[in-house]
Amino acid sequence: MLLESSKSIVELLDLQLFNKDVYTLLYRLIINLLFTTIIIRFIYYPKTKRKDYLFTYFLIGLITFFLCFALKKLDIDIGMGLGLFAIFGIIRYRTNPIEIKEMTYLFIVIGISVVNALAKKQISITEVLMLNGAVILLTGALEYVWLLKHETRKTIIYEKIDLIKPEHYNEMKEDLEERTGLKLNRFEVGKIDFLNDTATVRVYYYADDQTFSDYSAE
Repeated sequence: MLLESSKSIVELLDLQLFNKDVYTLLYRLIINLLFTTIIIRFIYYPKTKRKDYLFTYFLIGLITFFLCFALKKLDIDIGMGLGLFAIFGIIRYRTNPIEIKEMTYLFIVIGISVVNALAKKQISITEVLMLNGAVILLTGALEYVWLLKHETRKTIIYEKIDLIKPEHYNEMKEDLEERTGLKLNRFEVGKIDFLNDTATVRVYYYADDQTFSDYSAE
């Protein structure tokens, strides 16, 4: 009796309780979660230790996947589809500008989520796995093989104006290292303010070689 009532309600609302596309959704969702987890949790996070971006990447990847899957299922024209994706441009995160590396990972997560959601019958399972695997292999290689060290920079105000001359380079470097506690690769002297006897100095160092590092420093 209850089952018949449920069917009647579903028919009245012009809905479906179940169809074969559920299996397609489940298969693609598993693949998407598997590969995005590898990228976010096992490639990105060990390098940065930033849990806030883990939250962002997982949810944006999941929402992008579901949105693309739903758009493919629905008979929506290109204009409506672009309008829906324009929401991302209207609803902006009111935070500091995202760094280029985090933006790249965000683009990777969104990209593979779109591919996994929109892949049609013309693309085999093997091809989907190869596409995702290629992204993971290249990302992992760049992080752990080719780009072992990430050079970070800080911009500081330096008041020992007498040391900014080229002949005092080594002395100034030693002073900067002692005062910042960082092992510097190099530094550059920028704007010089003789009125206040200060100079803007940008220092460069490998974040992995330091006991601490302000990752978001400019």
